[in-house]
Amino acid sequence: MSTAMIFVGLILSTILTTASNSWLLAWLCLELNTLSILPFISKTKHPRAIEAATKYFLTQATASCLLLLAGTSNAWLTGTWDMTQMSNKLTSTTMLIALTMKMGTVPTHFWLPEVLQGSTLLTALLISTWQKIAPMSLLFIMSNNIQPTFTLTLGLLSTAFGGWGGMNQTQLRKMMAYSSIANMGWTVITLTHEPKASMINIFTYITLTTPTFLLMALTSTKTLQNMTTMWSTSPLATTTMALLLLSTAGLPPLTGFLPKLIIMNELVTQNLTPLATMTMMTSLLSLSFYLRTTYLTTLLNPPSSATSATKWRQKMTKNKTMILLPTATASTFMMPALIP
Repeated sequence: MSTAMIFVGLILSTILTTASNSWLLAWLCLELNTLSILPFISKTKHPRAIEAATKYFLTQATASCLLLLAGTSNAWLTGTWDMTQMSNKLTSTTMLIALTMKMGTVPTHFWLPEVLQGSTLLTALLISTWQKIAPMSLLFIMSNNIQPTFTLTLGLLSTAFGGWGGMNQTQLRKMMAYSSIANMGWTVITLTHEPKASMINIFTYITLTTPTFLLMALTSTKTLQNMTTMWSTSPLATTTMALLLLSTAGLPPLTGFLPKLIIMNELVTQNLTPLATMTMMTSLLSLSFYLRTTYLTTLLNPPSSATSATKWRQKMTKNKTMILLPTATASTFMMPALIP
């Protein structure tokens, strides 16, 4: 019962944040959102989980302080708490830093890999997807008042650091954390020029990440070594995982290619072709560890010999597989339906 109430609080706080038009109300709802997710992170009562919850709380508290500072300063300068009245460059930049810290973009990204590694797979799913909706909605509202140079710099750095960080990881949760940082870079880079493209990218990322984490949870897969023996649980899950990883990497004609194509088109339209080229080059870094994981998932199966002992797992029932079918299908074959 208590878990259900906390989960309802998590959902309601996000909905209230997206529906608010005052910085004071948004700050209050974000605080409720942070307090709601903390019990899920520390639920396992493991020292690593307690450490992850502490790091998450300190980071979110710092971001909330910056958000409240920016909102109060803006209210003092303009006489209103309205989100659309962020004409001052200093307050808008401070607010951008606070919200990107909550989302986990460079240079305030260091908390995300450690928190995800200390959480369960389902909690990591919540942090990587649902927890990004509230700050992203606030960024969308104030996108007209953000400095373009700042968002372009943050976006390029996030895609680069996300790719570099994920290349050396053997833990899947840390790899997905750096994948999240890179995808947040794609989202932020076009925020001031085409906010709708940023929203398409973030919701496509959520659609891709949700079945990926659910498959990892259902097959008890947490490391690259576990990926080599996923076929022993379910060949269908193995194939679906490979398609999801390639879609997240942005390979055509899968769904993940669509938002990247829209963002690249917008950057070129804004005469930012050099920046678009650098962004595409940094995406190759992410592609490398996605392809490595896909190789371990699909090409190390019978009749080839496995490189590790088969991990004990519960047998996946048909009902569990059917739950993932709608989201996995949307994650891999939705692109032709979305192209105008």
